[in-house]
Amino acid sequence: MDTRRLQLLLALSRLGSMRAVADVHHLTTSTVSQQIAALAKETGVQLIEPEGRRVRLTPAGQRLADHAVTILAAIDSARLDLDPDAEPAGTVRVGGFATGLRVSLLPIVADLAERHPKVEFVISEYEPIEVFELLTNDDLDLALTYDYNLAPASPGPVLETVPLWSVEWGLGVPAESARTGSDIGAYADQTWIVNSRNTADEDAVRTLASLAGFTPRIAHQIDSLDLVEDLIVAGFGVGLLPIGRPTHPAVTVLPLSGPKVVLTAYAATRRGRSTWSPLRVVLDGLRPPQDGPLPRPQWPRPVA
Repeated sequence: MDTRRLQLLLALSRLGSMRAVADVHHLTTSTVSQQIAALAKETGVQLIEPEGRRVRLTPAGQRLADHAVTILAAIDSARLDLDPDAEPAGTVRVGGFATGLRVSLLPIVADLAERHPKVEFVISEYEPIEVFELLTNDDLDLALTYDYNLAPASPGPVLETVPLWSVEWGLGVPAESARTGSDIGAYADQTWIVNSRNTADEDAVRTLASLAGFTPRIAHQIDSLDLVEDLIVAGFGVGLLPIGRPTHPAVTVLPLSGPKVVLTAYAATRRGRSTWSPLRVVLDGLRPPQDGPLPRPQWPRPVA
């Protein structure tokens, strides 16, 4: 089977139309159709079927697309790792959430620069839903992402993840008005602050509220934890914050009495790419010890 045709079939399984595949791969729709037809002839099975004015993969076509993930990953791995003993050299494109970049990546950059001076970085801030698409489209080499136990992420079959650290979250409230106990229901009348670019913490808040018997009034959407604290201090509402992270003196983070909310940070890569030597040395620096539970993050000192 021609691997280029496998790439087109995999893209068709993701994008859902010949025209979209043609646009992404800078081909004509007719060329894409011809290549899929040639792949069907090579395999001896029908791979697509009409669905109105569009097409969809047959069950056999979907199974082949699933196999294509592994096949193409193996080819990528071979191409990128022809000489595993060579000095790592290249630019690693890293994207991720701000806390992950600060806690996981920045502490190892200086050491990597000294040990592997030919490894360079391009660093961008993104939320999980953004980095998954960028990784899938090969616009990033490494993503630092996260999910909550109450709102697990779905990176997809093209990607693989390595857990890095985890931290329990509590309820951030004004210190002067912190109520006795940590029953989230006691704050049902408050306005809630959630993330603006990722729905995971909002999903966690809504799940906690539902279990406590109320619907949260969500009004503010903020990405920065520091800005969340500022809004809490100013009386704009309450929101989830990590336990153990240094906070503003006027903010108290209460542990939750209901189900725990645990954030887990991950390093995510495309399947087959982790053996590329520049990426491998970065992953080796990020990985926690294999024995025991995931470590808690080492929070950076607040900027004076």
